[in-house]
Amino acid sequence: MPSGSRSCYMNPIALALIPLSEFSDAAVMKKYGVKPDAETLDIANTAARMKSIIVVMKIYWGDPREKICEAVEHIPLSSLVIGNRGLGGLKRMIMGSVSNHVVNSVTCPVTVVKSHN
Repeated sequence: MPSGSRSCYMNPIALALIPLSEFSDAAVMKKYGVKPDAETLDIANTAARMKSIIVVMKIYWGDPREKICEAVEHIPLSSLVIGNRGLGGLKRMIMGSVSNHVVNSVTCPVTVVKSHN
């Protein structure tokens, strides 16, 4: 490496937790290159208000099975709630079930919520 140049390595685990309020800010989300689901944000905001809890989020890029398990290892959780798309047997066999992998891999209790579709 030439003298005076600097190498920058961004550890995805070290990225900050993002307050839920910032997820509703389009400029902040543009910075992260994501477009959060409006219905999911509404549910999270409602739950936070009703239960007087602080909700924070973290963005991971990559295979969801690996990244969710990685997150559980690094973020102290008392429990995890994860959705299930309800893939049929053949699709699940080919694509793999994220929720099934997570349930069988993490150490905290996991609640799987089935899709209403």
